[in-house]
Amino acid sequence: MTKEELKTQLKEQIIQYLNLMDMSVDKFPDDVPFFGSELGLDSIDSLEMIVLLEREYGIKIENPQEGRKVLIDINHMADYILEHSKVK
Repeated sequence: MTKEELKTQLKEQIIQYLNLMDMSVDKFPDDVPFFGSELGLDSIDSLEMIVLLEREYGIKIENPQEGRKVLIDINHMADYILEHSKVK
């Protein structure tokens, strides 16, 4: 899977996991911070994304500091998955 394909898949999964029904993949920028004024995600959403990483990609994040480095935006999340995923 290419990085671009992974980013599209991640967007679809985040929309589904977080029930962001008013969001679409084509209007989900790769570099917009998850936690800020644009997307407005919160701590509950971050837990859902950690669950997504474990279920879909076999990545378990237990350290909050590591989570803060991964859950920045789509680009960071995709890079981390490509580097650490057990699912290829």
